[in-house]
Amino acid sequence: MSLPWAVVWPRSIRGQVTLLALVLASLFLIPLGIAADMVIRDVVATSIWHDTREAASQVVVAYQDSTLRNPIASGANGVKVIQLTGADGRVLASSTGAQRLPPLSDVRPGFPNRLMDFKICTRSPAGCFYVTVALTGNTPGSPVVYAAKPTPGVLSTRFLDLAIGLQIAALAALVGWTAWKAADRGLRTVDNIQAELAHITASDLSRRVQEPPGEDEISNLARTVNSTLARLEHSVEQQRRFAADASHELRTPIAGLRAQLEEARLHPEHTELGTLVNGALRDTDRLEAIVTDLLFMARLGSSGPTVQESVDLGQLAAEDVRRRHGRITIDMELQADVTVLGVRTQLYRVIDNLVDNALRHAASIIKVEVGSSRGTAVLAVTNDGDRIAEKDRDRVFHRFARLDESRSRDKGGTGLGLAIARDVAIAHGGTLHVEDVPEGTRFVLRLPMIE
Repeated sequence: MSLPWAVVWPRSIRGQVTLLALVLASLFLIPLGIAADMVIRDVVATSIWHDTREAASQVVVAYQDSTLRNPIASGANGVKVIQLTGADGRVLASSTGAQRLPPLSDVRPGFPNRLMDFKICTRSPAGCFYVTVALTGNTPGSPVVYAAKPTPGVLSTRFLDLAIGLQIAALAALVGWTAWKAADRGLRTVDNIQAELAHITASDLSRRVQEPPGEDEISNLARTVNSTLARLEHSVEQQRRFAADASHELRTPIAGLRAQLEEARLHPEHTELGTLVNGALRDTDRLEAIVTDLLFMARLGSSGPTVQESVDLGQLAAEDVRRRHGRITIDMELQADVTVLGVRTQLYRVIDNLVDNALRHAASIIKVEVGSSRGTAVLAVTNDGDRIAEKDRDRVFHRFARLDESRSRDKGGTGLGLAIARDVAIAHGGTLHVEDVPEGTRFVLRLPMIE
């Protein structure tokens, strides 16, 4: 009965890597070991047959020269078993080491091959032999010489197989140990990352995981985790500041409204209803504007994919400018067919916020331009009001950002307009930033155009 796969396959990555390494090592080492065993046996057999051939040839030469004596002298390189047999199979002469042995074989070489190599196993205690048989004459009935060497112990026993098997097992174990250590080295870092992340809470995002040296996947993972934690910490900190600032901004009009109502209740005889209503409506309008902007930003940051359409940026800017009537005339320089892909209401909100900001701070000139440059739609809103210091050009897009008094929100802003405009620009794959102009302030929106 086979074990279930879940029992055979380890659950841990260390075990899986080690098992896979062992399987691959076995698939490579076992055939290699079998081939090595065969090669060793072949090399040993070739070496022995070389010795027996030489000994048999020497006996043949002695027989032909009539110098052969009985017992036959042993051959070189330890060939001690030599027999000379006649055509009838009787032993005519033998070496000292073969005198008590029966005829080694009845195999006789033919023509033209007068030498033959073979292996034979006898019933004698000597066991198996590597044998060379040589014909002494030119006729089939000529005597033959058998020169033999016993099979070496390394080949006659399981010693060679056992030695190769142990080497294969040792190499496989080394491969498995190496795979385990390599996996453990990398996964130990992952374990450290896991342990560190388990201790990180929303109240403390300042902790970081240890970054191992190198450029491997584990090192990159640790750096990515730390980068993500840094962004998360920054985002959470921004949300905390935003919540605090929003609470403050909402508290101010609420406190003003409450003060007016309490004053009217305490001194009704000195309260003018029109003044009270106008003040309450003004504070209510500010509350409504702040809440509307907050809800818009919340929807922009948490809503799913929104249906996008082709939007002519010049036409959208013209619609916003034409509905305005104020003390400052807005000049327009709009290029036709500057089309982008986006959410129409959100892009309209960007233009509306930029023009509102310009109207609050302009002295006498506002200019709205729409054009294109290298596949990018460009919308610029310029006013001749006070310039924004270079150090404040990024902070001006922060939520509820406070700059100098000349750009305060006493002129009607909620402090969220430019933050909303940049968030929409980023959501559409674009940018919004402040550019240098000789006088005043210039906000530039860039969005990818539709080809």
